[in-house]
Amino acid sequence: MNDKDTKLKAFGRLLDIMDELREKCPWDRKQTFESLRNLTIEETYELTDAILEKDYEEMKGEIGDIMLHLVFYSKIAEEQKLFDVADSINFCCEKLIRRHPHIYGDTEVKDAEEVKKNWEQLKKKEGKKSVLSGVPNSLPALVKAYRMQDKTAQVGFEWENIDQVWEKVKEEVGELHETISEAESIERKEDEFGDVLFSLVNYARFAGIDPETALAKTNRKFKSRFEYIEKNASKALEEMSLAEMDALWDEAKTK
Repeated sequence: MNDKDTKLKAFGRLLDIMDELREKCPWDRKQTFESLRNLTIEETYELTDAILEKDYEEMKGEIGDIMLHLVFYSKIAEEQKLFDVADSINFCCEKLIRRHPHIYGDTEVKDAEEVKKNWEQLKKKEGKKSVLSGVPNSLPALVKAYRMQDKTAQVGFEWENIDQVWEKVKEEVGELHETISEAESIERKEDEFGDVLFSLVNYARFAGIDPETALAKTNRKFKSRFEYIEKNASKALEEMSLAEMDALWDEAKTK
């Protein structure tokens, strides 16, 4: 692995290239905060794909792409005399020092959970009006549910044990089934289905499962098995019976 000087030199090289591209490249010159936003989201998802695939060579590249975007935003901000990359990094460093008094101060903690609780309390002291203020509105719903539950748990808004959470899941499933059976409005069905998902996310959290990662893996598994059916089907899928497709599905599972 590279030493600190080599890492600093590499980061400096990226800054120099960014300066040059912003000056000489027509595409780079025309970019704005807004035009880069969707590209950054795409790059982030590409990194998460690489993480799930455990493709570390791809991860290396995707981390570099995201780092480029962060430098790009900072360069645009510098041009507009708002801030520069050093301001952003120093802001982050100061926040980390401030929110880790057990490392940079005399606070004592027992475990990681206590660190998380202290983190939320320190955020409130810094002027955050709500425990949930740090959860982005545009987060995917499953991730957002997990983050909100995790944050409110730090201030004691939490079930006492996982059995209570499971009872809540069963209660919400029953209400959903009743709503659908009685042919309620689509809005009512959405409300009840959302409650089921929210309670399942909470159950996953209690069980130490990341629901977003779990569902992403299941999606990948479904995609792989269905593509196996498509590849090995003896005729068009529309002409196959469900039993024939199920046989190929089971075959895919053994592969």
